[in-house]
Amino acid sequence: MKILVSACLAGINCRFNGKNQVNKKIKKMLEEGKAVCVCPEELGGLLTPRLPSEMIDGSGEDVLEEKAGVINEEGADVTKNFIEGSRKALEIAKKYKIKNAILKSKSTACGKGQIYDGTFSGKLKEGNGVTCALLMKNKIKVITENDI
Repeated sequence: MKILVSACLAGINCRFNGKNQVNKKIKKMLEEGKAVCVCPEELGGLLTPRLPSEMIDGSGEDVLEEKAGVINEEGADVTKNFIEGSRKALEIAKKYKIKNAILKSKSTACGKGQIYDGTFSGKLKEGNGVTCALLMKNKIKVITENDI
């Protein structure tokens, strides 16, 4: 059974700054054919590199319920990109009958338990990223790279 992983953790240069955050265990899973990579932000149409984005007024669950939004560092609304990317990541998970995911901690798209607070100051708040929230809503178990 395959596992869904954040592409940046597998060594793919898709983070906002054009870099990755490779995790050797996750990269090995990909090399062994045990993982399927997704970058929800790229799936949602955002380019790499791109301005950092953070959630305002809530968490990923709130974004999915249209009670909160996602803006980039210049204040542009990128909420639709994050929702679209999360939906495409879920489609990929369903295609491969995936039940588990390892996503990038703290990320506005992928974070679980803690995400950046919307002030672009590096401070964290409780909550899940948009993709994490959608996967969990669809009964996919999510952990971060810090849990492996």
